[in-house]
Amino acid sequence: MYEILDKITKGEGTMEDINALEELAMVVKETSLCGLGQTAPNPVLTTLRYFRDEYIAHVKEKICPAKKCRDLISYVIDPDKCTGCTACKIVCPTKAIEGELNKVHVIHQDLCIRCGSCMDVCRFDAIYKVTPPLKVDTKV
Repeated sequence: MYEILDKITKGEGTMEDINALEELAMVVKETSLCGLGQTAPNPVLTTLRYFRDEYIAHVKEKICPAKKCRDLISYVIDPDKCTGCTACKIVCPTKAIEGELNKVHVIHQDLCIRCGSCMDVCRFDAIYKVTPPLKVDTKV
């Protein structure tokens, strides 16, 4: 189940994977002899029941509606809100953020590991997530 879920969250899943995930979860639930095995698939079955549209969005549109799957999002700096304080640049572990003091900064998508550190430290709400992910290095 983990391997299928991982594939889906990376945008590599197929509709067959969703069906296989559901079938596998049901088989584990019905054939397990212990309580742990019988209940372990419940989170997967529950999300498939109530959030199937999000699974489908991951597979068909290659987007994460919740903006939580690292491979399906990008971080972007809003030039209208960025003050050039350099807080984001300082915390970026891969030096993916470029910009001078008091000037609008830019996130280089090819270097960004989508850790979210930049968004966490931005006091001006200038950094936000977008989905689908930006495929090229975009200067905003």
